[in-house]
Amino acid sequence: MLTLTVSQRRELKAQAHNLSPVVIIGKAGLSANVIDELERGLLSHELIKIKAQLDDRNARKALFEEICLKLTAAPVQHIGKIFVIYRPNPEKENAKQTQSLIRKKHLPRRSKRSYQN
Repeated sequence: MLTLTVSQRRELKAQAHNLSPVVIIGKAGLSANVIDELERGLLSHELIKIKAQLDDRNARKALFEEICLKLTAAPVQHIGKIFVIYRPNPEKENAKQTQSLIRKKHLPRRSKRSYQN
């Protein structure tokens, strides 16, 4: 299970506010198909919202922890029947780093006079 800092968790909560649940877990609980769907959701979105149809509070808490352990994801938020989990996609992070390096190398330096025109 990944861990997040308080500021990272706060930022992810703000991003997740407008999301709708990607997966709805029924009373049968976790199955192989549900885990596969959660995996696909994390690969494409990194931050997903899950809704559980369980009435027992302790069962929902155990389910939330089990999901995070099986998917090696970080728990962001658990409010009622809604879970928010996050797992960074290493391919996207590597692409961002390489693009930022490419941009920095190829940008010409601007002189003081070029800003005046």
